[in-house]
Amino acid sequence: MEVKGAVLLYTLAGLMITFAGFSALLLAIRQAAGARLSVLDRFLAKTVLTNLFALTAGALLPPLLALYDLSEAWVWRGSAVLFGLPMLLVLLSYPRRRRKAVGKGPPPAVFAVFVILGSAVVAAMLIYVVAGFRYGAAAYTTALVVNFFTLAFAFVTALDVIMQQPVD
Repeated sequence: MEVKGAVLLYTLAGLMITFAGFSALLLAIRQAAGARLSVLDRFLAKTVLTNLFALTAGALLPPLLALYDLSEAWVWRGSAVLFGLPMLLVLLSYPRRRRKAVGKGPPPAVFAVFVILGSAVVAAMLIYVVAGFRYGAAAYTTALVVNFFTLAFAFVTALDVIMQQPVD
């Protein structure tokens, strides 16, 4: 049994892994140009890769659960809980983890888009899907897409900061 939107989920997973490679490559190019990786560089690279792999897992989870012949409603409920709760924890803990690693919190725009918007979308998806409302598959997939783009926004914002750091 193939779940609703499986092709879109597979496409998202491929796009996310491609973006992970691209983001790691940009940091490698900076290092090849003679710049040492700062604590901020390493923290941001780890954050981007961690979030991308979590989003990729979230994209692959519904088709995986469907292989166990669960009803479509339980595929989406299970996916929402298994993906949504850890993702919320990762998003909400970002400012604290950044302060601990780098010494200061995220810029206001990153906090608003990446943390607040990303968390709100995941929380809304969790409530919507677990409550069993119609279009649970759409709500789940929308949360993945929105969080992918909030992460892309945070990455581009961070890249601007990273590229302005002096080269050794």
